[in-house]
Amino acid sequence: MTTMALFAVMLVCALPASAQSVLSKLLPKVQASDLVEVADAFGTIHPDIAAVQVLRDGERIGWAFVTSDFVSTTGYSGKPIHTMVAVDDDAQVIGVELLKHSEPIVLIGIPDSKVKALVAGYRGLDLVAEAESGGTAHELDIISGATVTIMVIDDSIIRAGLKVVRQLGLGGLAVEEPDTGPRFEIDPDAEAAADWMTLEGDGTLRRLSLDVGQVNAAFAAMDDPRAAKRALTEAPETTFIGMQVALVSPPTIARALLGDAPAENLEDWLKEGEHAIAVFGRGLYSFKGSGYVRGGIFDRIVLIQHDVSVRFRDRMHKRINSTAADGAPAFNEMDLFKIPTDSGFDPTEPFRIQLLVQREVGAIEKVFTTFDLGYQLPDKYLRLVAPPPPAEVPAQVQEVSSQTESAAQQALWKRIWAGKKVEIAVLGLMLTALTGAFFFQTYATRNERVFFWFRIGFLTVTLVYLGWYANAQLSVVNLMALFGSLVSGFSWQAFLLDPLTFILWFSIAAALLFWGRGAYCGWLCPFGALQELLNRVARALHIPQWTLPWGLHERLWPLKYMIFLGLFGVSLTSIEQAERLAEVEPFKTAIILNFVRAWPFVAYAVALLVAGLFVERFFCRYLCPLGAALAIPARLRMFDWLKRYHECGNPCQTCAHQCPVQAIHPTGEINPNECINCLHCQVLYQSTTTCPVVIKKIRRRAKVGAAPDLSRNLAGHPNQPKTQN
Repeated sequence: MTTMALFAVMLVCALPASAQSVLSKLLPKVQASDLVEVADAFGTIHPDIAAVQVLRDGERIGWAFVTSDFVSTTGYSGKPIHTMVAVDDDAQVIGVELLKHSEPIVLIGIPDSKVKALVAGYRGLDLVAEAESGGTAHELDIISGATVTIMVIDDSIIRAGLKVVRQLGLGGLAVEEPDTGPRFEIDPDAEAAADWMTLEGDGTLRRLSLDVGQVNAAFAAMDDPRAAKRALTEAPETTFIGMQVALVSPPTIARALLGDAPAENLEDWLKEGEHAIAVFGRGLYSFKGSGYVRGGIFDRIVLIQHDVSVRFRDRMHKRINSTAADGAPAFNEMDLFKIPTDSGFDPTEPFRIQLLVQREVGAIEKVFTTFDLGYQLPDKYLRLVAPPPPAEVPAQVQEVSSQTESAAQQALWKRIWAGKKVEIAVLGLMLTALTGAFFFQTYATRNERVFFWFRIGFLTVTLVYLGWYANAQLSVVNLMALFGSLVSGFSWQAFLLDPLTFILWFSIAAALLFWGRGAYCGWLCPFGALQELLNRVARALHIPQWTLPWGLHERLWPLKYMIFLGLFGVSLTSIEQAERLAEVEPFKTAIILNFVRAWPFVAYAVALLVAGLFVERFFCRYLCPLGAALAIPARLRMFDWLKRYHECGNPCQTCAHQCPVQAIHPTGEINPNECINCLHCQVLYQSTTTCPVVIKKIRRRAKVGAAPDLSRNLAGHPNQPKTQN
């Protein structure tokens, strides 16, 4: 052990019990020079917060902390991502290092160097600017295939960094103290003026006025000379934008600006704890922005209060048809925007509306600048809240802190869901179409050609859109993470971070009760779709298809169950080791990373796909631990939808020979553990050219002159036991 590491261990052992934090546990494993290049040692840990001095030649050059000591946002695995961050006295980030995590994608799917390079990019981040902008002053870089993980890392660095620099008073930011001073709330009995001019004068309405000359000057002052060359040609005194804002969640302000009936509608629209602002605009520039045209984000305005930022979306928006205040000017646009409860917004505190102004400097390039409109609800709309007894203050402060952290976590996953509305909608349509095909499978499979192209089209969308584009490939790692979460303390927040995975798992849980594992394995698994589509191409190219002898085939089935049980057993002792062994699944290589990976992983995935050219769905049949895991609870399914004739298996073997995964026993029974619900047997069940039973019935009816009725079961109830004639 080096001298510095020994010193760090001694330092940790000497800490009081209150300071035994994640920092104290991980500090002995970190070299100061790895975190900050010019540093040579760590000093003492702060007596009140989990932050340690970063030293150079015995002098402190900054403070280091671990994000998971200050924010509890968990990663995709359900566990915190431990990132160490160093900041100097100016609240500038001078070092970042990813210490420990359990993220399956980052752990075994993304090169470690790529993740470390992204994390190192936070060096130089100005936390003072982040505090002023509500955490929006930087651009978020994303690694393909690890979007959720990177967003969690970013959220943790920003929020934890702001907490630390405020508590330490770095960069001129105020030291955070427990708020035990007077508290205010909105006074519902306050009165608002009836005319627009008075509302402006007393601060109920706040204004931002920009003319063309001011905007041209702002762009001319930018470093990009192209911005000045694209100056607006209107007269400098022309109104660029005149924007006015009012907080209208106080009923009296809503009635004064909107009228009695709209104010009542607004009150019905807002749920408990929600607030709203009214924004009025006129001039050359629209505050709604291009995102409004697409029905998504209003990308030109953002509400910022302290470290909280709120971006408005279409579902948080309502138009204002008219104003009720006397003397109101004419506006081009008038709109209401809802502020959700979980945003952490306090209507009694100051906030600002930041307006983003853009200018095109090329065919597809734009530059941006911002202008702020500050707002503070006038004192006449507030009333003092009686302070709690002194003994209750600490508990209340702790409760508020817990609520704030919970709100921040909710804001993160809601931001992720809002950014994936298109993917969620497409997945919803796919699930609806698949459910309809299953419920009405008799009609869906009646026309063999139509159903063939429906299945090919569905599998193509599953592979290209759900898999390669949206990266919605489930894995046995998800199940191990779920079990680990149930053991260590379940949290919905960890699983809500990936919307498509969350929706898929809920859909699978329902499908297991109705149809078994085949709903996912046969239709919604991107790697399964890739295998089947490649096999279709192989058949078209006349590549020979191998049918394994039934005895060998039956004995290879248990392999995937053995693999799953082995992985599950390892996960009980080391989830990290189990995730490494889960590389038996080629999903991350073939779907998440599009084969852009080290050659052994690519060779393994390609070998499985080549095997699938000769034995359809080779991996699904014999090696897939996820399929095995889904097959176990699928035994609980309540319905048996697949119809069979008495003659199936004795003597007819048509379906058994044509089953793409050999899930039908020679005796005619369908093995639900192996069936992928491709419905090919149901196509054959109604085939007038392939099924011997149907052909025989048609011939018999033709002899007596009756037209065949193929809409009903030609051999009685499908679940009736077989009888030997």
